[in-house]
Parts: sequence; C-alpha cells; structure tokens
Amino acid sequence: MDAHTRRKLGLACVWTACAAGLVHAAFSLYWAAGGQWLLDTVGRWAVRQSREAPLRTGLLLGLVALTKTAGALIPVAAAYGRMPRPRVWRVLCWAGAVLLVLYGGANTVVSNAVLAGLVRPEAGYDRPAMIGHAWLWDPLFLLWGAALLGYLLLSRRVPQGAPHGPDTS
Repeated sequence: MDAHTRRKLGLACVWTACAAGLVHAAFSLYWAAGGQWLLDTVGRWAVRQSREAPLRTGLLLGLVALTKTAGALIPVAAAYGRMPRPRVWRVLCWAGAVLLVLYGGANTVVSNAVLAGLVRPEAGYDRPAMIGHAWLWDPLFLLWGAALLGYLLLSRRVPQGAPHGPDTS
C-alpha cells in the first residue's frame, strides 16, 4: 500500500475513533446535566446516584465527559501535527487504544455471554444495563480503540527500503 493510501486510511480511522469517543463524551455530558435517557443502560446504580446525589454525580460525569473528549480529540490533533512532543502523545494513544480494546472487548464478550445464558451470575443481573453494555457502550469502546489502533498501525513509519507487501517478483 502506498504512503498516500495509508495516510488516507489512517485519517479515516482516527476520525472514526474520534467520533466514537465524542459519542461517549456527549452521553456523559448529557447525564452530567441531569439527563436520564439511556442512563439505565449503564446500571441501576447510575440512576440511583443521579437521583440521590445529583451535584456530585454531575460533577463526576462532567469530568468523565472532559476526559473522554480529550481522549477523542488529542489523537486527531496529533495526527495533524498539532500537538507538541508527538512521540509522547503517540505512546499515550497506543496505551489508550489497547486499554479501550481490552476493556470494550472483554465487557462486550462477557455481557453477551450473560445475555445468552452462558454465564449465570448468582445474584442475577440488571437486564437493561447488561443490554447497554453488550450492545452499545462496550462495543463503542471497542470501536473507539480498534479505530485508534488502525490509525496507529497505518501511520507508523515504514523504514526506507522495507518491503511494503508480498513480494510479487
């Protein structure tokens, strides 16, 4: 694959990662402001906390929203050379991408296994929250991380003279 194609695909990946992260951030901000839609897909505990301690919950979710927003936007800024110390940001992006894939992937698998009856928690489970984690929030974390990994792989420097694909000679 030539450098121009790699760059275009890499940018598509980083923008996909950004979109997934901003969706997560937007919901956190919405819940921070007191919104309730889909909050039960996070868990009954989240609904209870938002009612019992709305100020504390709002402040915490506001911080979560800011963190997710930064995690979504920094890789884009770095991809366009707008961040100082690009190697530091690249290392942080690698760590974030791996964590997002592991967290999102593991939780997607486990929550789907619970919904399928392959895993049966002794104390039962919160069905709306399990559905939210199986089909919405954790797959979105997985997409965010996988797209970021795609960008990082496609944007890595290929040593001069290194083969770019299968030898067809």
